[in-house]
Amino acid sequence: MSLFIASLNSGSNGNCYYIGNDREAVFIDAGISCRETELRMKQLGLSMDKVKAIFVSHEHSDHITGIPTLVKKYQMPVYITKGTLRSRKLYLDKKLILFFETDETVTIGGLSIKSFSKAHDAADPHSFTVSGNGVTIGVFTDIGVPCENLATHFRQCHAAFLESNYDAEMLANGRYPYFLKSRITNGKGHLSNTQALDVLLQNRPSFMTHLLLSHLSHDNNNPELVLNLFNEAAPGIKVAIASRHAASPVFHIGTDIVNEIEMPAAQLSLFGA
Repeated sequence: MSLFIASLNSGSNGNCYYIGNDREAVFIDAGISCRETELRMKQLGLSMDKVKAIFVSHEHSDHITGIPTLVKKYQMPVYITKGTLRSRKLYLDKKLILFFETDETVTIGGLSIKSFSKAHDAADPHSFTVSGNGVTIGVFTDIGVPCENLATHFRQCHAAFLESNYDAEMLANGRYPYFLKSRITNGKGHLSNTQALDVLLQNRPSFMTHLLLSHLSHDNNNPELVLNLFNEAAPGIKVAIASRHAASPVFHIGTDIVNEIEMPAAQLSLFGA
């Protein structure tokens, strides 16, 4: 009764999240190169052969860059909305493009992938939950404002990747021009640390064990600051940072399992552990 999860990369330089069981897995987004994806999967002891599909949240390059080469090499289908594909043409074998609708559930082996709409400055943006073996995982990034959709799906999760993009004070006092600061905070950009914390505190189910804070800004956030904020406010939950520079550990999420997979020291050193 468990699932395996990992972030291969998380940030404006590329996003890719792995969720799977013992037999099959999916990627939510594929925004790093095929070569880097393969390297990080190998470092984590995960098999590309288990990845049966890619689900696309929206068309921004940090979520789709790796898709054409991955699809061509591994012949894996891509689930995408028609609006997203119209906005950003992907040159793929048409047989491997499969469309999903808002609130649709797609079944792949023992995994059920549910989509829902969100607020973001993209053509047709969606977030996802992935369920299997009695466990539900959420991937909640690139969200402009907390909404009832987010709250409803967050309450179902045993673990989640949750965006905690920026510290409000760092952004306000930082080097970004006004138009970019406005884009981030205008309700269709990204969640701040305090917004993300509110999502957790108001909606965390009693059975949630892990939270991977994701899509942290390089310029307007600090991983240590974020960890301290969440650890102080939410004791009893395993909080980790999904890095913009390296893969996370593999976490084994289950109704009776709360331990992350141990990696050899040689591998851990690659991640700065």
